[in-house]
Amino acid sequence: MIVCIAEKPSVGRDIARILGATHSHQGYMEGNGYQVTWTFGHLCELKEPDDYSPMWKRWSLAALPMVPQRFGIKLIDDERTKQQFTIIEKLYAQADEIINCGDAGQEGELIQRWVMQKAGVHCPVKRLWISSMTDEAIREGFQNLKEQQQYETLYLAGLSRAIGDWLLGMNATRLYTLKYGQNRQVLSIGRVQTPTLALIVRRQKEIDEFVPVPYWVLSTRYRDTLFLATKGKFMNKEEGESAFASLAGLPFEITSVQKKKGTESPRQLYDLTSLQVDCNKKFGFSAEMTLNLIQSLYEHKLTTYPRVDTQYLSDDIYAQCPQILNGVFQVKVAGNAPYAELIKPLGQAKLRKSKRVFDSSKVTDHHAIIPTGVIPQGLSDNERHVYDLIARRFINAFYPDCQFAATTVMGKVGKVEFKATGKEIINPGWRVVYALDNDVEEGKEKKENEEKVLPTFVKGETGPHEPTLTEKQTTPPKFYTEATLLRAMETAGKFVDDEELRAAMKENGIGRPSSRAGIIETLFKRHYIRRQRKNLMATPTGIQLIETIHEKLLTSCELTGIWEKKLRDIERKKYDAGQFINELKQQVGQIVHDVLADNSNRHIAVTTDEDVKKTTRKKASAKGKAAEKKNKERPSSKESSAKTNQGDASLVGQPCPLCGKGTIIKGKTAYGCSRWREGCRFRRPFTQE
Repeated sequence: MIVCIAEKPSVGRDIARILGATHSHQGYMEGNGYQVTWTFGHLCELKEPDDYSPMWKRWSLAALPMVPQRFGIKLIDDERTKQQFTIIEKLYAQADEIINCGDAGQEGELIQRWVMQKAGVHCPVKRLWISSMTDEAIREGFQNLKEQQQYETLYLAGLSRAIGDWLLGMNATRLYTLKYGQNRQVLSIGRVQTPTLALIVRRQKEIDEFVPVPYWVLSTRYRDTLFLATKGKFMNKEEGESAFASLAGLPFEITSVQKKKGTESPRQLYDLTSLQVDCNKKFGFSAEMTLNLIQSLYEHKLTTYPRVDTQYLSDDIYAQCPQILNGVFQVKVAGNAPYAELIKPLGQAKLRKSKRVFDSSKVTDHHAIIPTGVIPQGLSDNERHVYDLIARRFINAFYPDCQFAATTVMGKVGKVEFKATGKEIINPGWRVVYALDNDVEEGKEKKENEEKVLPTFVKGETGPHEPTLTEKQTTPPKFYTEATLLRAMETAGKFVDDEELRAAMKENGIGRPSSRAGIIETLFKRHYIRRQRKNLMATPTGIQLIETIHEKLLTSCELTGIWEKKLRDIERKKYDAGQFINELKQQVGQIVHDVLADNSNRHIAVTTDEDVKKTTRKKASAKGKAAEKKNKERPSSKESSAKTNQGDASLVGQPCPLCGKGTIIKGKTAYGCSRWREGCRFRRPFTQE
């Protein structure tokens, strides 16, 4: 009997249907010489500290570092898990051959290898390796089964990651909780979550410490076109005023007109991170929500494998693209075919094959996320949004480049030079796919400036103009959103000083595409960060934790960058897994030694779940009382119309209750802090008098 095992029941049943295993049993399907069973994600995990030594059950600084001689695994302590494992174990014991049908990646390999190890498997094992869940892909995969041994280094990389995270997480979490916590909550430390938190804290500190600097911009309007002085910013008011005064009474003269034709390539296909970024920008979806949505589309056979970090397709996919496009062509939404008119022009000639799309050298295990060609049915609104992004991105890849003409016009008034630029779309090409999308360009301001069509100017022409000297202020960096944080995690190499490591991190960043969403959610659950609309803000606990950690490797992107590079090298047989673990053991030992040597009396004010609940209840209660009071005191319509919003003048000049540094000032509709330009967000609307 051949036993197949998938990562989820739904996947297992799809595989069983294709193999002809149609008889249902508790925890598996059977038929046609196959038994198809499944896990529920992880069934096994690394043992807890007290599984290795009773001394490690109690949290104690004296017991650190905890370094097991040999790591072991155990079943997750859950009744459902235990029942399913018992079924799997019996099937494995009678199997002539096992086919590992887990998700094709490090995590999928680790999940199934641990189950086999726990069950004591000795029979031959094959590997199913597929990038989509379509019937065709599954059938093709079973016709081309791989030897399990081919994926040994993939397993070793996944195992090294798990052991590494255990060593650092278990030891550093206990270490910091006992040393700096206040016995209220665990202070969680992680290889990826801590550097990610540090990014948020540092950005917030930059904003808090930002001091705006005034500057002056000289411009002039000629023939309804705004020209900016090439001098740029004037940091000195007197210098700006002097330049402005020199323009008095002088005409504007066009000194040169240059037109340059250019092209813009179609948008690249999605990897997981770029999809999460766009979903956050366009729909406000969290990274985790997007991952769940694209995972659902994958399991419904509508899109390919989602947990990918490449934006390319292998060359062999090209032959399948007409069929995929034909499937997308037939998609109906509310009786309309949204992609039909976009795909029709592509059928008039051979499909374009660009190196920006098809490049086998940039594809390892899986290619970019694309539709499968299966026609979607019964999608939720959110699933439809995600599918639409992927479908349009796939269609756009076969369109011609956008052709444009960039115009640069130079002028002068006296000795002061001015410049205006514009961009005229000659042939939209791929842009027709996004005709109704206002966010094609990265940044609306950039789009407005570049696509401004200028009037026709002639060199040597002159005329009157309207000069302006405008005072502006430098602005602080923006808070991270989930979209910008994901990008920062992906491009974390730019935060690393070491040139070689920085180059290596171009490929990896911090965290894996599949884990970044979970990392952000963990920071929320630990009350290290909070949302303020779309902005991610560090809580006092999060700020204090980062300020307390003096071991810079724990808070910098460097440590996780080193890890990701070595793990990738283990996968490619360029680095030894045993060496990786031994180096990490030494590193953990050094961290423990350094923290224990700290004689300061620092402590971290920890926010617990109960604290959050209390705050929420207080806010709700205060809001309810305020509403009740407002209703009681609500004046008649005549009284209301006769009164104005003047507020309480006694507040003016008082210290700001939020930042404590500024003073209260009066605006048009509310009181605010004098340090509002520096980032203080205190605001109190005027009350009716």
